[in-house]
Amino acid sequence: MELSIQTGDLLDQPVEVIVNAWNRNVLPWWLLLPQGVSGAIKRRAGIGPFRELAHLGRIPLGGAILTSAGRLPFRAIIHVAGINLLWRSSEYSVRESVRSAMKLVMEHGFVSVAIPLIGAGSGRGSSDRIEGRMLDELSGIPFSGDVRVVRFEQS
Repeated sequence: MELSIQTGDLLDQPVEVIVNAWNRNVLPWWLLLPQGVSGAIKRRAGIGPFRELAHLGRIPLGGAILTSAGRLPFRAIIHVAGINLLWRSSEYSVRESVRSAMKLVMEHGFVSVAIPLIGAGSGRGSSDRIEGRMLDELSGIPFSGDVRVVRFEQS
């Protein structure tokens, strides 16, 4: 695995697929007014990926599902349930989200992926702690492509 930590915008990474730090998909997306990564995706991709999400039902904590990328230049978006119903991330939700996302990356044959710090925004987790958990989890995954962990920074 070619693993790197990037600082910048997830949506500007030169990869095939991105990960969206989402929720359990219990409430309709339009009721939540997506913010952070999800809000940026909605603004640039359009509502298509979120309409797809609405038809896929609930996501178990740490689970992942794949949708189209809408107007974004990626092949797909992987949405992970990185926060619980109280809008908090945990070690379990972060690690399981990384495993679930990477499983979809490998199943679909993607060779590059960009992942935000899952649970650091809406999930109120410590960016440093979450990054450490993500890197630890990624180190045990047998993937031969490019993985970019992206720390958000406005350009």
